[in-house]
Amino acid sequence: MAPKAKKAPKAKKPPKTKKAVSPEKKKKLSRIERLKQQQEEEERKLKEEEEARLKAEREAAEKLEKQQAKARKWQALIEKAESRKNDELEELYLLEKCFLDAEKVKKEVRVFSKLIEKLELALLDTPPHELTQKQIEQYQGSILELRELLHLKFSEATETLLKEASSLVDTDSGNMEKIIKDENVTLYIWANLKKNPKYKRIKFGDTGVGFELPKALATSDIAVRIFHTNYDHISPLPVILKPVKSEITDTIIEDSAEKETAKDEEVPQASLEEVVQNQELMTSSIFEMDTKTESSLVIFKKSMSSIRDYAEMKKEESEVKSVSDSFSVGLLAAAPKVSVPDSIYEIINDEDIVDLKGFTPLGGIYHLNILKLPPQSKQVKGWTIVELLSGGLQPFVYPPEIIEETIDTENPYPPIEIFIEIKKNVVFFEKPMIARWDSQGNSWRTDGFVSLYYDMPERTISFSLESVFPVTLIQDTHVHMPYESWELKPIDLNEAVLNITTAYIDIDIQIKDNQCMLTSVELGDEYDLSHLLGKWMNITNLIIAMKETGFNIFPSEHSHIYVAVNYKDPLVEMKCYRQMALMASAYSFGWSRWNKDSGPGKIVFKASEFLDKRYVAESKWFLFMFDGERAQKLKINEYSEEFSEELDDDTEFHSTLYHMIKDFTSEAALKKIMDTDYLFIDVVCKLLLSTRVLTFA
Repeated sequence: MAPKAKKAPKAKKPPKTKKAVSPEKKKKLSRIERLKQQQEEEERKLKEEEEARLKAEREAAEKLEKQQAKARKWQALIEKAESRKNDELEELYLLEKCFLDAEKVKKEVRVFSKLIEKLELALLDTPPHELTQKQIEQYQGSILELRELLHLKFSEATETLLKEASSLVDTDSGNMEKIIKDENVTLYIWANLKKNPKYKRIKFGDTGVGFELPKALATSDIAVRIFHTNYDHISPLPVILKPVKSEITDTIIEDSAEKETAKDEEVPQASLEEVVQNQELMTSSIFEMDTKTESSLVIFKKSMSSIRDYAEMKKEESEVKSVSDSFSVGLLAAAPKVSVPDSIYEIINDEDIVDLKGFTPLGGIYHLNILKLPPQSKQVKGWTIVELLSGGLQPFVYPPEIIEETIDTENPYPPIEIFIEIKKNVVFFEKPMIARWDSQGNSWRTDGFVSLYYDMPERTISFSLESVFPVTLIQDTHVHMPYESWELKPIDLNEAVLNITTAYIDIDIQIKDNQCMLTSVELGDEYDLSHLLGKWMNITNLIIAMKETGFNIFPSEHSHIYVAVNYKDPLVEMKCYRQMALMASAYSFGWSRWNKDSGPGKIVFKASEFLDKRYVAESKWFLFMFDGERAQKLKINEYSEEFSEELDDDTEFHSTLYHMIKDFTSEAALKKIMDTDYLFIDVVCKLLLSTRVLTFA
């Protein structure tokens, strides 16, 4: 019998998983338990709310206590500041007598200087409130007469030279070509003796100055004169406004007992008028030329030498009010309480007319002239024969006023090409505009030029004109404004340096005693600034020289129209400059980013004691705020996230900026401040006021 087959084992069933049972199903709370739980929850919430209420009350009480303590401290500081206000103001008044002393010295120099070379000082450095309208008109009338006299004497000298052109002929071309140069003027003159059209493109020596004549001129009896003056004696004189008396003018004049004393010491007004009369008498004698005893070329050079001083004087006189305004009237123009005629802001509708409030002729004037060649002398049997014509130099009219019609479509009188060079003693930071003088409109215009071409690497500009005019190069007056930053840093007793950084340059102006000097400016080697860089001058001459070189960092009364300024109350601004100047021998002052956020009535700047260090570490700068009546040290620094007027810890208020900073000043620094010479203080103040760093940075 066969064995039985084994049964296969049954598969094991997976274990049954227990289903999750909700807590409610595990245990059902009774009604009493639920009520008890609810009561406990409400008691817990009430306890938390009570604790929160008590905490809020404690915090509010603490906050109120802190505010009250702060208010008591603030009030105590104010009362303390008020209690010593009179003493501080009296001490400041005694310190600021240095400005009166400086003004007395300058007044004595102005009154007792009768020589012609001192007339510039009498005009440039006299405060506007000391000049009457009659004197202003008299001075400007003298300037206009000097302009006419200068032009006449140069024309006479040119005529004398051209009459003997045949004796000065160039052997190669057969024509006369001369360059005569002195400190202020350069004369390029060419006489067309051969009338050979081959010689129609003339370049004077190795200069970049010359011209190319059309055929009609190249075959005519003409002379071409390019007369360059370093100064501008064509532009209209600036309108001079007598400032309206206001709170600020009272500050400038110093309404005090000293003012009465100064009045008693004034020399009668006629003294300045005598200076002008003496100047006119000397003018007539200096300009006499003896044509009988010297050759024409020697006469011309002597004439240029004799009028050099007058050329310089006229150059500086044309800047009289722009410089004077920058000293004391510049702030007045922006002051709300000063009345200024609407005509000062007259808008020029003709876009071709150069606005001389916003743009400045730079590099001098090029006078272009086409002249009739006077009859030349001839040698006949040992005699020199020359035809004499009355009327002096005569212009050659080109193109002719009446042009006959011609079938030929080609223009028989094409434009004249002129090329000039930009002098190495001036700096253009943007491509200059070129303008021609419109004598009828009494203005500079930018139209009328044909095929204008700039070669900036070679510093030459070429253009064509249908007729000849005086031309000049124009630069934006405010190319360096607003400034990026500034710092006034002491070097030693009565010695400091003002650094101003603009979008184009970094300028250092050193002040020592009562003189100033441009010590540093970052430029290439292609410029020649030997007339300015490293030369000690008085502040007036320095400002003129810097502006004429292209370093105009001196706002005028119109500058706020063209520059986005950080407007500050002019009286507060001026008080700040004066008190900074008092401490300039021992303290460094600088630009603060928060000055723009403090409002027009408050000025914020950084300051640090500076005795013998080369620079101020960032941690040593402190911020101060001044509103003209109260000075305080701020808790914020330059790197704070936002502006705050919060008072720095453990500091107080003072009525003056001088006494505020004095709290943090060492004995050595205080001694330097007290030993500082009043003339140095005066120059520092005027330099700050001329640059207006607190408004234009």
